[in-house]
Amino acid sequence: MKDTLHSLDTSQKDIVLERVITRSPGVMFDILSFLEVPLRPDPDPDRLHWCVCGNCREMNTDRERKCCRQHPQQCISKMAYMDFYILDEGVLRLARAAWNDIFALVDNAEPGMEQRQFRHTAYRQFVLWQHGRLGVGNRVVIPSCCVCRIRDTFPDPRGQYTGFKVSRLV
Repeated sequence: MKDTLHSLDTSQKDIVLERVITRSPGVMFDILSFLEVPLRPDPDPDRLHWCVCGNCREMNTDRERKCCRQHPQQCISKMAYMDFYILDEGVLRLARAAWNDIFALVDNAEPGMEQRQFRHTAYRQFVLWQHGRLGVGNRVVIPSCCVCRIRDTFPDPRGQYTGFKVSRLV
């Protein structure tokens, strides 16, 4: 594979990268995390030092301070796919029903729970969209810009969010 990759010209490499982004955008997070992002010569003091896309917000832990590392116009949280796969209530209801059916669960009908269930399902949908099936106990941190977009769409009435939980299985 390495020899094939090295034999490609620049335009062919661009085509390969575009296909990788289309088929598995989560791989690009991994690739870009190995690259250093150059500091802008005129840094904005209001901007978070760890954010490249400009859509992230401060998070509670260092682990959650993760950016999609895209240019502002290409931020994952602003993609149309995010609206279709992650934030659409119909898609989330169907995904939640499938999850409940597989695991023989019943949704909690308490007031205010629907927004929480939408958020939880949206996080799960995001991970599936970006990383595929991870398996039991495997967890990934969702970029702050995407977490905030989900929270803005399905807010907690008290503004209290759990945040990223490390796997209980070791």
